[in-house]
Amino acid sequence: MTNMPRLRRLSINQEPTDGRDEALLAEQGYKQELKRDWSLLHNFGVSFAIISVVSGTTTLFSYGLHSGGPAVMSGGWLVVNFFTMFVGLGMAEITSAHPTSGGPYFWAAMLAPDDDTAALLSWITGWFNFVGQFAVTTGITFGLATLIATLATVKTDFAASPGQVIGIYAALLISHGLINSFGVHILRYLNNSSIICQSLGVGALAIAVVAAAPKHQSGEFVFGKFHDGTGPDGGPGWSIRASPEYVACIGLLMAQYTITGFDASAHLSEETRNAAWSAPIGVLTSIAVSTIFGFFLIICMLFSIQDFDRTVAAPEPVLQILIDVFGENGAIVLFTLIIVCIWHAGLFSLTSNSRMMFAFARDRGLPKYFHKVDERHKSPIRTIWLAAALAFILALPSLGSSVAFAAATSIATIGLYISYTLPILEGLIFHRHFKKGPFDLGVFSRPVALVACLYVGFITIIFCLPNETPVTSQTLNYTPVAVGIVLVWIFATWFLSARKWFRGPIRQIQAAELGIDIDVPGEIERAEMEGKLPTKALGQEKMEPVED
Repeated sequence: MTNMPRLRRLSINQEPTDGRDEALLAEQGYKQELKRDWSLLHNFGVSFAIISVVSGTTTLFSYGLHSGGPAVMSGGWLVVNFFTMFVGLGMAEITSAHPTSGGPYFWAAMLAPDDDTAALLSWITGWFNFVGQFAVTTGITFGLATLIATLATVKTDFAASPGQVIGIYAALLISHGLINSFGVHILRYLNNSSIICQSLGVGALAIAVVAAAPKHQSGEFVFGKFHDGTGPDGGPGWSIRASPEYVACIGLLMAQYTITGFDASAHLSEETRNAAWSAPIGVLTSIAVSTIFGFFLIICMLFSIQDFDRTVAAPEPVLQILIDVFGENGAIVLFTLIIVCIWHAGLFSLTSNSRMMFAFARDRGLPKYFHKVDERHKSPIRTIWLAAALAFILALPSLGSSVAFAAATSIATIGLYISYTLPILEGLIFHRHFKKGPFDLGVFSRPVALVACLYVGFITIIFCLPNETPVTSQTLNYTPVAVGIVLVWIFATWFLSARKWFRGPIRQIQAAELGIDIDVPGEIERAEMEGKLPTKALGQEKMEPVED
């Protein structure tokens, strides 16, 4: 072993930024297909838009008030974001080493110790990320549909049926799909408007609410009032049948669901300049800025509650707070600002979905039909509408279940965080296979990974537990059922079929150089049998031997 040459990375520092990015992507095994014109600000903006603190806090404000009340909403926000930053740090380190649209499923293959393990872990991670992606879109956009339906009841006798809410939801998904398909050139500008709305707009809204409130709640109320409304008719439930700690744990869903979707910075890395730095920084800054803005918004709303019982009983507590403070006309205007912010979040959630699905199809995790970039519009139109269709289907149980929305948010949270954490766990276990990028945690890498993995294991269990009591067909948390279906699908398809043909990320460039058409069935297997296209370390860095 002492006579073997050392390896070093090819230097690409002398190339222009775009050339370095394309060369780094080529080292991962892919050619540049998507337009690379996003800056660090744009990359951060997409994750910040999808996290959308105003979306998560508004759509789940009622859930938070019933599942622990102000104490859990304020204190839980800080606890959740503290541990989420460990997950973000672990992801940022891996993103820096492997900035591709595939994100977690690509990382899972790169960090595995051998071919078979790489393919299996890439398959598992890819499908959890796939489900989590469109579940987040469901949570954001279906939540927006319910807010619009509730706003329509102000000053009118309108009462939306579940079918009408689904109709609004479909219209919103179509608007997002059309812009993502044919307006890719304006996404950057919408990204800028989203950053402004989510930061300056929401900040101004929070300040205005506190400033205009006729009276303010005490600090003891905001940080110390515990409320259990998980029982029948909003009365005490799990705090009696189980414990207050149980209620506090399930109440963390509001904060944890809100801080999801920051993997968008990784999925957009093939469209971002200087991706090895910009993508990991986009992950971390989106979490940090969202933590600050979210906490500020939550405490401002809690301090401004005028009548707690009325607010808890309201269909949309944030709307009720605005009505109590500004009157109906003022509330309509300000709630419209919230709706605009959430619309942006849903738009960019679909953008992130489509990039992940495009990359997964490129590597045969999805049918090759979905690996297609429209030449005119430079967008993956087929995966855009696949994501929209799946998000629509996931919301259909709301036609017969009162807790379907909370379940959808649980599925999104669990699916995404499992996909985030599997590569981090690999980096912890197989750390010798982890070739770092510019963003390197050094000696803190493994301790950070351990905390991240333990925390995600905790929330995975918690969010599968019942939210309301008594548990009936209407209040059942179908998250474990949905997650179980995903697990059955993943392992059934793997053992029955996928293990025979799925190899994880495919070295697209090497295949092209060898004249291998990766879209032809059986071509990959034939090339591997002939020794032309080995599967080990698919997409690894280009290396060259150097003298000792």
